[in-house]
Amino acid sequence: MAKITIVRFFCLLCFYFMNTTKTSYLSLGSNLGDRAYLLQKAIFMLQERAGDIQKISSVYETPSWGFESGKFLNLCIGLQTSLPPHELLTIILQIEENLGRQRAKEATYQARSIDIDILYYDDEVIESPKLVLPHPQLHKRRFVLRPLADIAPQFYHPVLAKDSRNLLQQCGDKSTIEKTSHRFYKDMNALFSGLNFVAIEGNIGAGKSTLARMIANDFNAKLVLERFADNPFLPKFYKDQNRYAFPLEMSFLADRYQQFTDDTSQFDLFKQFMVSDYDIYKSLIFAKITLQKDEFLLYRKLFDFMYREVKKPKIYMYLYQDTERLLENIRKRGRDYEQNISADYLEKINRGYFDFIRGYPDQNNLVLDINNLDFVASSKDYKTVLDKILQFAANLSY
Repeated sequence: MAKITIVRFFCLLCFYFMNTTKTSYLSLGSNLGDRAYLLQKAIFMLQERAGDIQKISSVYETPSWGFESGKFLNLCIGLQTSLPPHELLTIILQIEENLGRQRAKEATYQARSIDIDILYYDDEVIESPKLVLPHPQLHKRRFVLRPLADIAPQFYHPVLAKDSRNLLQQCGDKSTIEKTSHRFYKDMNALFSGLNFVAIEGNIGAGKSTLARMIANDFNAKLVLERFADNPFLPKFYKDQNRYAFPLEMSFLADRYQQFTDDTSQFDLFKQFMVSDYDIYKSLIFAKITLQKDEFLLYRKLFDFMYREVKKPKIYMYLYQDTERLLENIRKRGRDYEQNISADYLEKINRGYFDFIRGYPDQNNLVLDINNLDFVASSKDYKTVLDKILQFAANLSY
């Protein structure tokens, strides 16, 4: 009898812990500022503070509802949370405030940087001064029901006894809703995984390899590093550029092409995505600076053929630093063959990269000015860099 009682106790205990989390559906919207960035930031903060996000709907652009203002971006999420309903509401209000939401004292609709509403908390029905669930207006709002139907089509309204699809079909709101190409993620790991391949570029001494290593380590990426240290022509080039420019550039091109085709075509089951500290187009940028005109024309023909074959990054990130800081970085890292690099040479490289970026406007080019950032020594500066990536990725088209 005692054994049966103990077994029953542990069964009840397991049942209790398995059922401490609840499914809550939230609606998110924004029509002020960088709407996509604010929504993505809100999702990250909900994942960090409120629970585990299980589902994220498509993102829709909709007209303002109940007042005249700019268009909203709207979506819904499904959240597993252990927070009681009122505590969840408190976290949501804190997130809204953190993201610049200023609530008017008057009960009127207004434009807002972020708006987060609890639609359902499991099938609970709550009526209190601060919280009413299910949300009393959800069945009247097409901009809520359309994304909700993406992630919870068969979830039944506990009062109206109709699922999301039926509520959407019967909704009297006929506002135009347009599905956008935005794609949002629950955290930074998922975001990088969705990007698949990020290339980090920069001038000599900009810190591209260091940043690539940091991101690869923190977010489980396959790391692709340029093998410049193995090139026997590099030290010779810095001593006699005219003599060794062509063999240097040709050897770099061959090595980069082989590495890119090998490394970027082989999927690693244990890594979330790929990050590299260079893009193969840098070969053409440097060659244009170092080669004579006839040499460059020959080089360009071979490069164009190779460039068509290599994998392109989802985000091409360029770390910009001015020449003075680049020279200081080069001096600090102490590679003997780099110590005679001139300011003029570095300025030409910077101009070459910006010419490339302007020449490929359809590429997802992210230029980061890091003159006042030290992402190695300062965790705050590193988070700033990651936030810039987040902001850029939130506005990408897929």
